[in-house]
Amino acid sequence: MRYEIRVEGHLSETLAKVFPELDHVVIDDQTLLYGPVVDEAHLFGLLARLRAVGLRVIEMRQLPG
Repeated sequence: MRYEIRVEGHLSETLAKVFPELDHVVIDDQTLLYGPVVDEAHLFGLLARLRAVGLRVIEMRQLPG
């Protein structure tokens, strides 16, 4: 599965290292994280890391195929 997670604000390169399995791109005042998610446990782990570093999730979606 591949996911796209949009968070509020600009993700610094240092903070991006908290999510080594995901690529990211800054778009306007948001950061888009995207990449493979192995299973539901991995997804919940990603969400927990986002919360732990204070990032607000705006949108999350599973990508096709």
